[in-house]
Amino acid sequence: MPKQDVLEKDAFEKEKIVLAYSGGLDTSIIIPWLKENYAYEVIAMVADIGQGDDLEAVMEKAYKTGASKVVVEDLREEFLTDYVWPALKAGAVYENKYLLGTSLARPVIAKHQVEVALREGASALSHGSTGKGNDQVRFEMAYQALAPELKVVVPWREWDLKSREDCLDYAEKRGIPVAASREKIHSRDRNLWHLSHEGGELEDAANPPFPSTWQWTKSPQEAPDQPEQVEIGFEKGVPVSVSGQALDPVSLVELLNEIGGRNAVGRIDLVENRFVGIKSRGCYETPGGTLLLEAHGELESLCLDRDLLHFKQHVALKYAELVYFGLWFTPLREALDAFVETTQQNLTGSVTFSLYKGNVNVVSRKSDYSLYRTDLSSFTMSAGYDQKDAEGFIRILGLPSRCRAQTQAKVKVEVAQ
Repeated sequence: MPKQDVLEKDAFEKEKIVLAYSGGLDTSIIIPWLKENYAYEVIAMVADIGQGDDLEAVMEKAYKTGASKVVVEDLREEFLTDYVWPALKAGAVYENKYLLGTSLARPVIAKHQVEVALREGASALSHGSTGKGNDQVRFEMAYQALAPELKVVVPWREWDLKSREDCLDYAEKRGIPVAASREKIHSRDRNLWHLSHEGGELEDAANPPFPSTWQWTKSPQEAPDQPEQVEIGFEKGVPVSVSGQALDPVSLVELLNEIGGRNAVGRIDLVENRFVGIKSRGCYETPGGTLLLEAHGELESLCLDRDLLHFKQHVALKYAELVYFGLWFTPLREALDAFVETTQQNLTGSVTFSLYKGNVNVVSRKSDYSLYRTDLSSFTMSAGYDQKDAEGFIRILGLPSRCRAQTQAKVKVEVAQ
């Protein structure tokens, strides 16, 4: 493993900049570009959010391309507990489909990038997001909320590189390995919560994804011919167990990704509205997240009061929008979290699904806090509900309608006369 100590300083101390570094094509060429155009000392901050990369190889590449220091942060559990779980409890889904995997990852990365910058005495921050996407907003809104005094350098908004091919040529001229990048036709983003795919055949919304585009999930045709049952347990809205086995957040999501993936659960093909006003098309794989979101919703249907459940659906839409738009570090998101948290106090129980070739069917919902009462919901008459009471209820409820109908009838008679 390469040394992580800061190299000896020159006679004059260079300004430091902290780059959110992934080791992909964009951030790999950003390190030399920053050194060439700004003479910065570049510190690469690598966030481990479950992307499955060889982190030692990523560090080695960062040093070889000019980083003076590489800082690796293991953010997997924090990502889930402080970002994904709040969104799960809120029921946040963007445009009916997207479970916000990339959107939720950016604020936790930006937060630690800022912390590294302050700790290392850096004066600036940088990221590899393009000027057409959502991530630039997510990163920079976090920077402004957490350390507005730091400068922000965004190469994609400054350099004259216009395409992936330009970036590949730039890298090859500087001896940066790009063979794998030339072979890839998709831009992918992976973390514990999801795997996204853009580019290639997906750029035309009329094209179906290639079978090879999907990486995590089996197709329904490949999935097992027998259904598989899985039980998910919650405590106060937080998932804590799978099929009776208590698990830490990272292990729980990894296990549900495996279970959902092999049963063809969690594929999404979406044309979405980016914050900057562009429509884009992407395919997302969120097998574990799909199971968790559906299980959480089933438990809420059992435990939440009608008016609270209906109002919370409005909150879910706004919450998803805030996350997607990069507005995580805002008073509104914090206030919505406070509301959502009060709704989750009795959300303890379990939901069992039967999974079969992409279908997720409910087998069982159980909670000690269930508001579902068989003595009330049953067709069998009971002392708990007097059906005669419904007459007065309906007449009071219908009073405005009767008044309006009577008034309209009177007006019609007068007009006729």
